Amino acid sequence: MAIKTVATNRKAFHNYNIGEKFEAGIALTGSEIKSVRAGRVSLGDAYVRPDRGELWLLNAHIARYEASSYMSHEPLRPRKLLLHRKEITSLTGKLAEKGLTLVATRLYIKGRVAKVEIALAKGKKLYDKRETISRREAARELARATKSR
Repeated sequence: MAIKTVATNRKAFHNYNIGEKFEAGIALTGSEIKSVRAGRVSLGDAYVRPDRGELWLLNAHIARYEASSYMSHEPLRPRKLLLHRKEITSLTGKLAEKGLTLVATRLYIKGRVAKVEIALAKGKKLYDKRETISRREAARELARATKSR
């Protein structure tokens, strides 16, 4: 089955320590799936919130589909995530007890269906972000030095 990555949330990897990842379906309207297939998606501030036994994807921007009518979808509307009941209860339990958040890390098309990858994440402190940046720059310098020889 072919997987085409439409959007990734690079900001999440900078602001959070990413833990366990899950695959969830996403309930979309007709014009939304056409925009997703066209790649007009941004997950920059996207996160997941539980509400009455369901998980909702918030702040994911799916642009309006240009060829649709004036009654098109709202770009930032909450979208329902589709998971098994056991997965939802275990995730909400982990969110409540450990102080973690659920962040959308990737949106992709698997076969004919749009899926979103969500991850349990813990927020990074400022010094953690600086440490990650310095480690990355040191690795780049080392790669440059070995490449030039």
